[in-house]
Amino acid sequence: MSEVADSIRRGLEQAIAYGEGQADLAAFSVHVPTEVDVKAIRTRLGLTQQQFAGRFGFSVNTLRHWEQGARQPEGPARAYLIVIDRAPEAVEEALRAA
Repeated sequence: MSEVADSIRRGLEQAIAYGEGQADLAAFSVHVPTEVDVKAIRTRLGLTQQQFAGRFGFSVNTLRHWEQGARQPEGPARAYLIVIDRAPEAVEEALRAA
């Protein structure tokens, strides 16, 4: 696995631990926004709901609920979506290598 993919994987694991309240907060600090515009992220990437869900491991139904405002992504999902927004190619590389 490349250094970039390994770094992203570690970051995602830390984000999940943080979101689940299992992280040592003294070890690092992150800011995970309370709201994420999932549709805007998907649209910027030029993907359909089916493509976005399949590429990044979400169910299409969950994605639709988020985009329609019926539900909001929880902490780890918000962090993951932010990483997808900022570095989609790196996320795809990490997922392919997994």
